[in-house]
Amino acid sequence: MRTMSRLRRALATSAIVVSVLGVLTACGSSDNSADTIRFALDWTPNTNHTGLYLALEEGFFTDAGLNVEVLPYNQSSPDTLVDAGRAEFGISFQGAATFSRAAGARTVSVLAPLQHWATGIGVKADRADITRPRDLDGKIYAGFGDPGEEAILRQVIRNDGGTGDFETVVLGTSAYEAVYDGQADFTVSFFAWEGIEAEHRGTPMRYFHYTDFGFPDAYAIVVNGNETWLAEHPEQARKFVEALQRGYQVAADDPDRGARALIDANPGVFSDEELVYESQRMLAADYMKDTSGRVGAQTRDRWAGYSGFLYENALLAGPDGNPLTTEPDWSTYFTDEYLAAS
Repeated sequence: MRTMSRLRRALATSAIVVSVLGVLTACGSSDNSADTIRFALDWTPNTNHTGLYLALEEGFFTDAGLNVEVLPYNQSSPDTLVDAGRAEFGISFQGAATFSRAAGARTVSVLAPLQHWATGIGVKADRADITRPRDLDGKIYAGFGDPGEEAILRQVIRNDGGTGDFETVVLGTSAYEAVYDGQADFTVSFFAWEGIEAEHRGTPMRYFHYTDFGFPDAYAIVVNGNETWLAEHPEQARKFVEALQRGYQVAADDPDRGARALIDANPGVFSDEELVYESQRMLAADYMKDTSGRVGAQTRDRWAGYSGFLYENALLAGPDGNPLTTEPDWSTYFTDEYLAAS
């Protein structure tokens, strides 16, 4: 799932985000000064990015001797920009990273800021006829058109004893309003944003977590790096990833500090600042840390679970556009070699 593609935020100028004109210029060429590391956002600034903004604000990159340029969201996905060499790193998601690499992208995940799914099936809390996933059979799903989203939902419903048959209407960011207004029955929500937002607006939701119904866990967001650049700049890569990891670790250990850094770096973007604080607290409490309390590390088993599901359901295409016939070596889709020693 493209986790934050559903955030409804207006793009705002930030002192530490380059201008849109600068991004367009950068996207016109794959050349880049060896002194600058470009980082591509997946959407407008939000709590998926707290570690980045905290590292910028508190000088973690500067202390490492790095000049980091943040490329604001535009119509090119971070995976595309990183693969093309127009950004050295960018925010992605396990699903998007899997589709991109399977298709031949020279990208690899170097850090997992969120260790677990942070999305799930959402229905209005007052729907007495929908109390578990199997009740979604025959209902209307307000979706986003993301690859694999319907397959996930069908599997979760089937795991709960349903048939997995439902109607899909692709509505994008209008999906939430459709469910709130009763025009659709269910959607997929980001717990730490839309979930909180729904409570604030007086339309509480009921959620079904994928893993509660036998679906494999996944990294909600990852940071992808360009493999060629990583190989040519191993020391810069290590310093960048370590500083970014430190930013996310601090945001996980002190969520209010992370939320404040995000707000301060993006003045005027957040009309409901308390939502930002609640969101970061939720992410810190439930999603950012592994069992050891560490942020960032990845495992082959986690990649093999969800990404393996995509392969087994013939959803992954190779560079030739045809479905993969051999399961990838999931250990090549990520690396922990640039993380700080535990």
